[in-house]
Amino acid sequence: MIQDDAALPDPRAPVPESQMMFLDCPAYLDEDGTQRCDLPAEVSDRYPMGSTSGPTENVKICCPAGHRFNGPIEFLTWHADRGAGQATALVQRAAP
Repeated sequence: MIQDDAALPDPRAPVPESQMMFLDCPAYLDEDGTQRCDLPAEVSDRYPMGSTSGPTENVKICCPAGHRFNGPIEFLTWHADRGAGQATALVQRAAP
């Protein structure tokens, strides 16, 4: 069956605002890892990536300050249940 081109959405059409997604910018503004940017970072791309434990959801984000990140969404989001001390400890353990 041949589809009518008029029924297909225009790929150049702007994305409605209701479909835009934002995350808090995860960039640290100091060397101690205690102050975060937290500006709204727009998700410009979402894509699955294969891993040994199954597919992960990855995103590309950019905030108005110019911080850009690309990676698994679980590593780019701030968990409200973690306190600042726990987050700082995680950063310090991850540092070389």
